[in-house]
Amino acid sequence: MASSTTREALTRFLDEQLNPDAFRDYCPNGLQVEGRNDIRRLVCGVTANQALLDLAVEQQADAILVHHGWFWRGESGVVTGIKRQRLKTLLANDITLYAYHLPLDAHPVLGNNAGLAKAAGWRQTGVFGEQGLGCIGDAPPGTTVESLAEGLTSVLGRAPFVLAGAGVQPIRRIAWCTGAAQGYFEAAIAEGVDAFVTGEVSEPMVHLARETGVVYVAAGHHATERFGVQALGDAVAARFGIEVRYQDVDSPV
Repeated sequence: MASSTTREALTRFLDEQLNPDAFRDYCPNGLQVEGRNDIRRLVCGVTANQALLDLAVEQQADAILVHHGWFWRGESGVVTGIKRQRLKTLLANDITLYAYHLPLDAHPVLGNNAGLAKAAGWRQTGVFGEQGLGCIGDAPPGTTVESLAEGLTSVLGRAPFVLAGAGVQPIRRIAWCTGAAQGYFEAAIAEGVDAFVTGEVSEPMVHLARETGVVYVAAGHHATERFGVQALGDAVAARFGIEVRYQDVDSPV
């Protein structure tokens, strides 16, 4: 018979690991929707979209763990349309939803930033930016713009978008912050790095990269944020012995 745990025990474990109260965030972190108490199967994914919910129902999951959950600051509180259907799916099937946003980006071992660095072979030496969410470290000796892009393509399964100014030097010092962290580029430049890696890109980044010579790499929001929820799911499986399945609902962004 499969192992099980309780919703209360799982909630306590997740909160202990990620310490969500330490972060100023744009959404509630932790338990977002309460389902059944007995948890034997957990489905993990990056975003609590309808496709992931449907997979969880199909696989008879008791709980879902994601990085991008619901109830974002500033969104309408009216439950209609897409929001109604998503909530209906969980409530009708008595499935619990957990979501951890910034806490899962920042965790030094289980986090998205930590996972990306480990996969890419970067050695972290410090943090920067608001709430210390950005990371700084050393790239492997001999790293170039081309080898950085090739390495990320291999690690993430998709080619990154690269902005490199004229006369780019070898990449020794690198900064990174997964997801939509293009707003950290200027702070990364101020730290004296040779390259900055994040998930997304916006128009001003083009000119900053050209005019400073600092390489900007947009490697995909979804692609760079698959690490944390998988590592956290593995920690849950090790702690409770329940079945944990990661489901990748691909996104081109």
